[in-house]
Amino acid sequence: MSAMTTLRTQQVQCGDAGAMDMHVWSPDTAPTAAVLLIQEIFGVGPYIRAVAERLAGAGYLVGAPDVFWRFSPNFEAAHDQAGLTEAFGKVQQLDFPAAVGDLCAALTNLGAEPGVERAPAVMGFCLGGTLAWAVAANAEPSVCVSYYGSGVPGMLDMIGQVHCPTLFHFGNADAYIPNEGVDAVGAAIAGREGFVLNVEDAGHAFDNHESEMFWNESAAKAAWAKTMAFLGLYLPA
Repeated sequence: MSAMTTLRTQQVQCGDAGAMDMHVWSPDTAPTAAVLLIQEIFGVGPYIRAVAERLAGAGYLVGAPDVFWRFSPNFEAAHDQAGLTEAFGKVQQLDFPAAVGDLCAALTNLGAEPGVERAPAVMGFCLGGTLAWAVAANAEPSVCVSYYGSGVPGMLDMIGQVHCPTLFHFGNADAYIPNEGVDAVGAAIAGREGFVLNVEDAGHAFDNHESEMFWNESAAKAAWAKTMAFLGLYLPA
């Protein structure tokens, strides 16, 4: 962990089901803006922790909830074929509406942190990219950044419920998300202020530097620059 950030774990109460762990990174200066960071299918592992470090290094308070907590607390999978198989198995167990409710509770929890002046942004990758869009439709984050959420094209009917600026990242060679789906996102957001679609020349999970299968360095850098510019415009740290 960077010397500039500190990490703690706090509990988010999720109704009668109990409490979910949320890992929270604080920057070295008192934060006024926060980001709810939603994991990939691999859990809150080294990659998501590295993304949290990046955001905290830019001055944001970052909370990464343990999405699979209801059936597999603190699950982490390796970024290889065996890990992928195990992680897909976990996704099959996920109660999607319950997970969205848990994440909306986490958004509220993070927004109540001392010094945070506005609702947090929500940002997610892969599974988290789909969940981030659902959180934006069911709560009131300040910003939504969704990286290659395979469920997003099938959830465009929610767009009328989303009131925050939203940035979508996709790859044009994504084996999990047909280009027709990406085109549907582009058509749905056409003419809507604050909605941006970015398509990189890459496959799925191109930001994941832990995965030799997926990582695309040039696409990752380009998309991250756009992400930070988008956050800087709508929720500056």
